[in-house]
Amino acid sequence: MLGTGAVGRAVAGRLDDLGHDLTMATRDLAATAGREEHTSWAEAHADVRLVPFAGSADGADLVVNALGGDIALGVLDEVGPDLVGRVLLDLSNPLDHGHGFPPRLFVKDDDSFAEQVQRAHPEALVVKTLNTMNNTVMVDPGRLGESTTVFVSGDEPSAKATVTALLRELGHTDVIDLGGLETARGPEMFLALWVRTAVALGGSDFNIKVVRGPSLPA
Repeated sequence: MLGTGAVGRAVAGRLDDLGHDLTMATRDLAATAGREEHTSWAEAHADVRLVPFAGSADGADLVVNALGGDIALGVLDEVGPDLVGRVLLDLSNPLDHGHGFPPRLFVKDDDSFAEQVQRAHPEALVVKTLNTMNNTVMVDPGRLGESTTVFVSGDEPSAKATVTALLRELGHTDVIDLGGLETARGPEMFLALWVRTAVALGGSDFNIKVVRGPSLPA
């Protein structure tokens, strides 16, 4: 797990509860360990070790990028060669908070952040998913009371199969494979609507659902 913020803690905590063996990577071990929000989380997840970014992916079956889009590329460079051949599940969104609220996207339309990650690390198996919902829904979609939709984008079928199996383990029952990694542009641009929907509803405890007509396969 790359990142120890709210998203990283939520996803890592759920994976730990499900019995996965994982570590959490951060830049400053002492500073992270000393943060109150991490201390309380770590008490409930004592088996999850803190490690530095460099070397954190060595031996991993899957790497989760739970970092902010503004810093993720730099951190992934620190992880470096250990990403070769690894499934890299990308949760990041390219949010630019430098122009007030709502945030803009610093990449969109004819490119995506996921594609930038793939170009920077061509030997990694990048899969985009889960970026269209908040972290509580990511790890507990059943809290919403009915099935909702999660999207998957990636160029390597086996990597998408690995990620899809993990999504189902988290409780997601409607997984739509959009196709190659270029299709991540759509879910990333959805954030413009997601933010405004959260404002309108007064909170982010929601997700979208694709309702199929009778002519479409379930």
